[in-house]
Amino acid sequence: MKNLIFLFTFVLSFNLPSFASEPAIWTTNSKADVLKGEAFHVSIGDDGTIRPSPGFEELASVGQPYVWSTAIDRTGNVYMGTGPDGKVFRVSQNGSSEMIADLDEVNVSAVAIGRNGEVFAATSPDGKVYRLDSSGNASVYFEPGEKYIWSLAVGSDGSLFVGTGENGRIYRVSGANASAAEALVFDSSETHIISLDADSSGNVYAGTDPGGFVLRIGQDRKVFALLDSPLREIHEIAVGVNGSVYALALGESVSTSDSSTETEKPATKTISAPAKKSATPTPPPVQKSKYDLSGAKSVVYRILPSGQADVIWKSESVSAFALYAHQTGNGVMVGTSDKGRIFSVRNSGEESLALQTGEGQVSAIDVSGNRLFASTSSQGKLFRIGGDTDAESRYESPVLGAGGNAAWGRIWWRGEGNVQIQTRSGNTETPDETWSEWSAAYSASTGSTVTSPAAAFLQWRAILVAGAAVPSVSEVHISYLPTNIAPEILSVEVLPANVGLAPNPKPPVDPNIETSGMDPVDFGIIIPPTAPRKLFQMGAKSLTWKAEDRNGDSLVYSVYFKEVGDDEFKLLKSGIEDAFYTVDGLAFADGRYVFRIIASDAPSNPASKALTGELESEPFDIDNSPPSVSVSGSPTVNGNTVTVKFSASESSSYISRAEFSVNGGKWRTVYADDGIPDSRSETFTVTSEIAGTGEFAIALRVFDAVGNSGTARALVSK
Repeated sequence: MKNLIFLFTFVLSFNLPSFASEPAIWTTNSKADVLKGEAFHVSIGDDGTIRPSPGFEELASVGQPYVWSTAIDRTGNVYMGTGPDGKVFRVSQNGSSEMIADLDEVNVSAVAIGRNGEVFAATSPDGKVYRLDSSGNASVYFEPGEKYIWSLAVGSDGSLFVGTGENGRIYRVSGANASAAEALVFDSSETHIISLDADSSGNVYAGTDPGGFVLRIGQDRKVFALLDSPLREIHEIAVGVNGSVYALALGESVSTSDSSTETEKPATKTISAPAKKSATPTPPPVQKSKYDLSGAKSVVYRILPSGQADVIWKSESVSAFALYAHQTGNGVMVGTSDKGRIFSVRNSGEESLALQTGEGQVSAIDVSGNRLFASTSSQGKLFRIGGDTDAESRYESPVLGAGGNAAWGRIWWRGEGNVQIQTRSGNTETPDETWSEWSAAYSASTGSTVTSPAAAFLQWRAILVAGAAVPSVSEVHISYLPTNIAPEILSVEVLPANVGLAPNPKPPVDPNIETSGMDPVDFGIIIPPTAPRKLFQMGAKSLTWKAEDRNGDSLVYSVYFKEVGDDEFKLLKSGIEDAFYTVDGLAFADGRYVFRIIASDAPSNPASKALTGELESEPFDIDNSPPSVSVSGSPTVNGNTVTVKFSASESSSYISRAEFSVNGGKWRTVYADDGIPDSRSETFTVTSEIAGTGEFAIALRVFDAVGNSGTARALVSK
């Protein structure tokens, strides 16, 4: 976003690269731009402001690729259900971890803590529910005969609710070894019951796949659909303290991706970090209603006690897997697969990045006291979140690609507290050992000269140091002067003869804007390039070209020509602003010619720094002479059949077609005697049936390749 043009002067020696005349400003101040960077113990507000995040630490790593579910007991122990080895781990508050169960199935897809402190673990495939004692001894508690058990929830009366697939059934289990028929609460038409949660009033809420339903099962076992999402899977449900129900919907099913195999995990459960790209200004987002979910990958709904459902968060680029309802009643925490980021979302829809774990994906979020616990997959880690912020946190911006070697100008920013801003530069898109070291911290937020060496790429970072005032950064600006890169002519096309080109009228622009030098785009005026109009113009020879300038400079063009065999090109016209030109071909002698187009970025650069690029057309013919046509010999008459022979010749191009008429009647095609009119000389035989007697005029009209025509006539009496 070019919010400001900061004028500054560079002292350049004669051997430095040529730089563009107008400095560019790299501004980082929107949430979308800031989220492109890396957050190390910092949060990013809804307005893009960077602040220290709540303190968090890695509590344990259990060495399993997948953590499917977590639960916390009354003493603060965290139980982690993992895969693909079917293990359950217990992590104490001091971070010590131990495997307490190694079950026969592949995945421990859900864990829950019973009302009396017992631990339940559900497995898939070949779904079973195990009860684990304090020593880790596992016994089968419930075996419904279902392939998958996706979810568990403990009801207000202590009963264990079990969500299954592939038959989409919900069971209520009150004791060990209950029969599936007696425990069945609801046999849905859905394939999978992916998620479950219960409130204190005896209601249980279920999320389904593939219909994307949120169901409420009352104490009387009556089922009522609260939501029918256009997304196919309700992956998580969280009951809020004020009676609201939050539901996380996914556009791609996790369960069905796993239903065809018993050894591999759902594809959507894995994530690989995207390759780092150079920073580019984020275009204004296409404004869509929050209820327009076309293209959405993840959506969080808030369902009010009244039954009204509201969308409070959605993403078209990020997959979310974990959901936790704030104890304040105002929103949720959302764990995603984007760098292991956790977002805090208010009921109003305000979103902030709470923290970035740096792991593949956050798969579960739970709470104990005033601390949050987040488990991540890929490395099977558990993080504890809460407490004082770290003494020092930092943010690293995305990489700015200047489009070539650039001279850096000044850096200035807005912030509060103890903030240290540094820069580094290099010539590889991803920072590596070839980059410069981080600069010393710049002292003046109102503007300091960037000390990093000239290069193609630049990055800045902010170090936030805890103190009396909470440190924060709300925007950073860096001015730079890109290397002036020569414009390039990509293609030249010469149109057929007699096709003239004329510009289409452009929409009017306020003359005050034009004289101000400001970009009409700043006023919402977008003037897209328009193709010229094509019109018939006798003798015209037109050409069009495509050009680009990597600096975005304005270009002017010059058109030159020469006849093939000449030593030098001659200037036809200079100062052309359009990417097309029409010449009067009638002013040229017959022959074979070549055009040369030269593009110059002089309008955007000082004369001494302007650069050019050029390209020649393919050779083409100019032929202004018509074919010569004559009658060969004498016409012959045989009854009503008249035959006339003609000969035709062409000096510059070739004969392309011919047609004849009788007594000025309709023209009819005739082929050359050799079958194809394609050479500089041809003969034609015209044979026509003519009734009656008298004198008849038979005319032959011959065309050359560029449209010139010649005519001859024979008189026949019969």
